[in-house]
Amino acid sequence: MHAKYAERGLSILAFPCNQFANQEPGTNEQIKQYAKSFNVQFDLFSKINVNGPEAHSLWKWLKEQPNGEGFLGNSIKWNFTKFLIDRQGKVVKRYSPIKDPIDIEADVLKYL
Repeated sequence: MHAKYAERGLSILAFPCNQFANQEPGTNEQIKQYAKSFNVQFDLFSKINVNGPEAHSLWKWLKEQPNGEGFLGNSIKWNFTKFLIDRQGKVVKRYSPIKDPIDIEADVLKYL
């Protein structure tokens, strides 16, 4: 989806996290190389914590925002939790980890 809408302003930011069943144990460079093998075309940041006292401040803020899928609460349940943020920096929707990115395309189009 990123390549399809990047010229219209879509940015996808990925933050690796190893807090979920040890799924991303590698170094930042190892994770970057692994992502390259899938030809990812979005910004991949350094590995961070998203839950607990060492959670990155961005993720603390994201979790406090009111626009979720109801049952998600104030924690990240699993890798691939997604947030849709408008051009003004407001979180307009939060999606569960199992939500396929293609299923949120209609929502994305509203904010491009």
